[in-house]
Amino acid sequence: MRYTNGNYEAFVKPKKPEQVDQKSAYIIGAGLAGLAAAIFLIRDGQMKGEKIHILDELTLAGGSLDGSFIPHDGFVVRGGREMENHFECLWDLFRSVPSLELEGASVLDEFYQLDREDPNSSNCRIIEKCGQRVADDGQFTLTKKAQEEIVKLFLAKESSLTGKTIEDCFTKDFFQSNFWIYWCSMFAFERWHSAVEMRRYILRFIHHIKGLPDFSALKFTKYNQYDSLVKPMLSFLENEGVDFQYDSQVQNVEVDFSNGKKVAKKLVLADRSIDLTENDLVFVTNGSITESSTQGSASQAAPETHELGGSWKLWKNLAAQSKEFGRPEAFCENLPKESWFVSATVTWKDLVIQPYFEKLTQRELRSGKIVTGGIITVKDSNWLLSFTTHRQPHFKEQGNQETVTWVYGLFSNKLGNYIKKPIEKCTGEEITQELLYHLGVPEEEIATFAHEHTNTIPVYMPFITSYFMLREPGDRPLVIPEESVNLAFMGNFAETKRDTVFTTEYSVRTAMEAVYRLLDIDRGIPEVWASAYDIRELAASIYYLSDKKKLAEQELPFMQKIALNFGLKKLKGTVIEEVLEEANLL
Repeated sequence: MRYTNGNYEAFVKPKKPEQVDQKSAYIIGAGLAGLAAAIFLIRDGQMKGEKIHILDELTLAGGSLDGSFIPHDGFVVRGGREMENHFECLWDLFRSVPSLELEGASVLDEFYQLDREDPNSSNCRIIEKCGQRVADDGQFTLTKKAQEEIVKLFLAKESSLTGKTIEDCFTKDFFQSNFWIYWCSMFAFERWHSAVEMRRYILRFIHHIKGLPDFSALKFTKYNQYDSLVKPMLSFLENEGVDFQYDSQVQNVEVDFSNGKKVAKKLVLADRSIDLTENDLVFVTNGSITESSTQGSASQAAPETHELGGSWKLWKNLAAQSKEFGRPEAFCENLPKESWFVSATVTWKDLVIQPYFEKLTQRELRSGKIVTGGIITVKDSNWLLSFTTHRQPHFKEQGNQETVTWVYGLFSNKLGNYIKKPIEKCTGEEITQELLYHLGVPEEEIATFAHEHTNTIPVYMPFITSYFMLREPGDRPLVIPEESVNLAFMGNFAETKRDTVFTTEYSVRTAMEAVYRLLDIDRGIPEVWASAYDIRELAASIYYLSDKKKLAEQELPFMQKIALNFGLKKLKGTVIEEVLEEANLL
């Protein structure tokens, strides 16, 4: 396996791997990573579909890429996926998956056309004081000290951050900035999360600093992620004859460690076992952020639980066989009580809510186009509440006036501003009342409004931010452990270089690496986009992080000002001067 950049290898069909016709594949987990692995096995590995078996403990595929209409309950999404133009592996995958919406087109074609016709943007990112947009929304409000702290984290070696939290690397100046509100609410970072992951995000998305305040950096699907992404993949794989086995919980993969090799020899299920040979490739999705989720209703809170589900138990059983298979307890145990655990799906039954959204977005709810363009965060919310309304309808089953909004609170154990309870103790209707309060609905109307015009389903997710917990090298297993012959890990709890967890790209990248390594496919994998090494992007980030100040306007001590002026004179007439001019720094 090798990483490449450019498009020299981007569209080639690799030669057929040796002895692939003698091999088969067992994919544990039918989430995005598992479905992607199956497609790469067929497209690039040229394995026949009937030789591929996908086993999942649930009754449907998709994993965390969900979105469902439950009769008599309503619409439910546990989260949403933010995408961007440099998800190299994701778009490599979906260029080969036929669209279910446009005849003769791929999912990528469909997505691209939608993005060109209706590009994403946000007209309001932060509100306060019951529905008022904050005066400095759109600015990062970073002091010089806070900017220097970001640069220091950017320049640090990843190994130097082991064991450090975000709070260890920043001071009060940083946490009081709009930048932190944008950042933590968009990516679901808490102050006690890993500085390693924070740094990876800064490096990974440095090219999107400009689009962070208005979300012009982001791209979203037309419908919920299950309809827009999962269904086309399932259709492709079913047409190829892939064997799906639902209600099939794999409890363990027994591995043989003799002769200096690691060979998966048996899949252990609750009711049976499957013997394996070296020609049976095993792909394990270890861990899950939506495992053990519980659902409430308009009148009931989602039950709290921290019970481990099947994917965590499987990972623990694997890890008990070798330290090279990771340490799941680093991610699924001792989660802070203040962590994000609850999200909710609000279905507005009619358009009575529309004026409150139009005030913030300057857009109609039911135009079929972008509405909020991403989350809107309530700055003075005790829960640090955020909400988003994507293109409507978000589900094809929605009525003509129904609108779906997703809501989450980053702090789970704080009392609300209007509902004096933690969000984790709230019914769907109470969460809606808290949202209505922050939207500016008169207090005397809130209870009746929530009861008559909405249906809200809360979901409790005990492991939703497990990705970001403090970790050490080895806590996440390598995609292919050393000397592994037929066993691979994939998904956001497998380790690959430079990329960021909690993204669709990470799931697809690890699946691609797993397939390419085990089959020795002769085609490069696109490297993580290298904007962190592009001087043009770095110069532009300085301009935007300083809220569009030129170098001469930035706050600098007297001696640094002198040094800057001297340096700029030396750069006059050089390509560096040209780069700085293009970045608006001169």
